[in-house]
Amino acid sequence: MSVKTEFYDVIRKPIITEKSTMASESGAVVFEVAIDANKPQIKEAVEGLFGVKVKAVNTTVTKGKVKRFRGQLGKRKDVKKAYVTLEEGNTIDVTTGL
Repeated sequence: MSVKTEFYDVIRKPIITEKSTMASESGAVVFEVAIDANKPQIKEAVEGLFGVKVKAVNTTVTKGKVKRFRGQLGKRKDVKKAYVTLEEGNTIDVTTGL
């Protein structure tokens, strides 16, 4: 496997919500990442894919809710988000594709 495919295994997709848009005003970008990814791996993947300098990485894990699907109990998957703060002068436009 190439290095770039390993980066895509770490970073799943960008998250575009109201909160992430407010974070982007202060130079941060929000990604959904692999549940077992750690902060140094996330930093390396973002720098490798987008060619930017990362200042800090903050992560949060949202536990999956128990919901009913057609009357049956089911559980949504746990989701890990990474708030990646970029150095001054670096930007990532997540609205365009990779």
